[in-house]
Amino acid sequence: MNSTVSYIKEWQSALDNEIRHLKKYGSTKYHVLNGHLIDQVDGFTYYFETVGSLRIPVGSIVRLEWGGIKQDGFVLSSEGKSIILLFEKTLGDLISEAYLYHDPWELLEQLIERLDEIKKSKKKRLRVKRLMDPSMESKHPIAQDHSSVKELFLRSNFNPITYVWGPPGTGKTYTLARTAANHYFKGKKLLVLSHSNQAVDVLMAEISAFTKKKQRFKEGDILRYGSHTGESLANHLDIISSQLLEKIEPDLVEDKQKLTEEKRLLKQDLSGSFSKRDTDRLIELEKKLGRIIEKFHRKEMELVKQAKIVGSTLAKAASDSTIFEKEYDVIIVDEASMAYVPQVAFAASLGKNIIVCGDFKQLPPIASARDESVNKWLKEDIFHRSEVANVVNEGKLHPHLFLLKEQRRMHPDISAFTNKFIYHSLVGDHKNVLKSREEITGRRPFPNRALMLLETSGTGEHCITERSSKSRINLWQLFISFQLLHEAYSSGSRSIGYVTPYRAQSCLMDLLLQDIYKKELELADIIAATVHRFQGSERDVMIFDTVDSYPETRPGMLLTGKNSERLINVAITRTKGKFIQVSDADYIRKKVYLGKTLRKLVDHQASYGYTVRPKDIGKWIQNQHPKLQWMHARKLDVLSKDIKKARHSILLSIPDTGIVTEEWINMLNSKEQHVKITLISTRPVPGLAVVEQIETSVAFPFIIIDKQYFWLGVPLEAASRLLPPYVAARLDSVAVVEHFLTQLPGIE
Repeated sequence: MNSTVSYIKEWQSALDNEIRHLKKYGSTKYHVLNGHLIDQVDGFTYYFETVGSLRIPVGSIVRLEWGGIKQDGFVLSSEGKSIILLFEKTLGDLISEAYLYHDPWELLEQLIERLDEIKKSKKKRLRVKRLMDPSMESKHPIAQDHSSVKELFLRSNFNPITYVWGPPGTGKTYTLARTAANHYFKGKKLLVLSHSNQAVDVLMAEISAFTKKKQRFKEGDILRYGSHTGESLANHLDIISSQLLEKIEPDLVEDKQKLTEEKRLLKQDLSGSFSKRDTDRLIELEKKLGRIIEKFHRKEMELVKQAKIVGSTLAKAASDSTIFEKEYDVIIVDEASMAYVPQVAFAASLGKNIIVCGDFKQLPPIASARDESVNKWLKEDIFHRSEVANVVNEGKLHPHLFLLKEQRRMHPDISAFTNKFIYHSLVGDHKNVLKSREEITGRRPFPNRALMLLETSGTGEHCITERSSKSRINLWQLFISFQLLHEAYSSGSRSIGYVTPYRAQSCLMDLLLQDIYKKELELADIIAATVHRFQGSERDVMIFDTVDSYPETRPGMLLTGKNSERLINVAITRTKGKFIQVSDADYIRKKVYLGKTLRKLVDHQASYGYTVRPKDIGKWIQNQHPKLQWMHARKLDVLSKDIKKARHSILLSIPDTGIVTEEWINMLNSKEQHVKITLISTRPVPGLAVVEQIETSVAFPFIIIDKQYFWLGVPLEAASRLLPPYVAARLDSVAVVEHFLTQLPGIE
């Protein structure tokens, strides 16, 4: 094994490479508008409006890009939908629109500093060495009948390092919270950390609830320290440091509120007037607010020093001396599989004993740079880098790895796949989980079935790569997935997730939902997103759209690459009662190797009869949405009416090998003369009264009328890889049509 100092050098090199990448390219981008020069003293000060609310800390370094120009700047004020920036050089008087890049690489620089401090301390180096090489003998008492809480408490009490493997639904938060509380009851000081604010909130709320239940809660002992606290703590305001300060320092709070309101009103004036006096006053207010915030921080430091359990993010811990200069008895790092290895090592250096909890079968940490050291230390988790995870594939557990092995989230038909193929039969189901999921499973679509594969083989070639993002979309599977979602909602489900590997497809579904399902979104918890958004959450119903299909020659790396098992595992294990996969199974069988998780999932569903074929579409669709209708592709009555009612345009796409029958030509030519027909094809259609032809190729036929009505699956004769029954979909959505057309080559 490497020495601790050599580890630290490698980590610092990886962090340096990531910082350089972020400084050069950036990854977090904000759209800013209506930029105005408002001051020319000590540089050039600009006011911008923003598309969404910004939370970039005052004093941050940012980069502005517009028209091929790049300029670094400094944040003077950032709140709500406006931002004020200072630049060394002039950008001109007006900037209509630009992009602002801000990546908190300063946090990584602070982590490098913390690693330097570890080098100088023999005690800290030893703690890091044990983390990376947990080969010491375990010292905790061993018994077969311990509960998970007692087992973890004993391990973390007697051993300096305890790795906890917490697969989805196995009670990770429950176990960690009670273990933390039991250490607290013994008089110990604890630090609870995670990479995300949400994870910290959830765990701290559970610790608070448990100590209150035991009637051992003491205000000030349990403290959530940090600025972004969410809904999880709504019933536990008495552990939030800022809330406690409001009770202790009401005058300071009142001063801050007055200044904040004055600043808000001034910013409204600035959006129209841009007077120098207003600008100077705003900057003065920022300085006054800064002084008040500094007073708050000093008071918070006192609270942190007195607290017995402190919860914060890993980034906050590495950047705030209030945390990293303290010594703790027990450190708990939750969701450690998504944290950088150097972050976990820094956390280990702060306390005598550490609990490292996560699931190395879920998504790994995210870093941007393409570099060997970044790949090794910032894109892989601590479980693999410490080699704790290595023997799991042999069905064994490392002596210092404690597995939570009873899942209570998923219906057993769903967990049967993950328990066997992802968790190597080491995880089982709680005895009551089947009964607790019967109500969800009993609803449509596919009543009393928890796991289903909805086949799209033989429905055409609908997978394309977006022009702008190079991500993939599949309109047929998008429409089918919306129908599944609508069936679930109509049957009473109010917790529904739509998950896909491709950002372009998730954005298109989100657009569709916002356009035609707005009322339902207000009444239910419905989210469309990529897999990363869903990690750490759960839904009654999950729809997993794999997107990949013909005419793409190979599936994307998201579904077949190194981390595809983790991605698919997260997609499945978010589910409580009903998991529906939408896939072209024939394509997957021909293009994906037998050993890949996606192939195993498709074969597993087929072997148990959990498959619905396209020919069964008429059996499971029970609720036609007025904006998305399904009908036989040879019955053209509705389409014929749409064509006759066309007001200004008809857009017809015919693939290279597609044919257009005389019936279609006559129907299209029957429209009013003022209606323009545009043909998307690499060859002409003889006899068709085309006004304009766009010479590009789309693999599937479609018709768009008045840029509002999207007909998919017609003309039937122009489609490839089509088997009966022949189905067409009619979508009424200007938003989806507009977005789709921007992604086709040759169409402006």
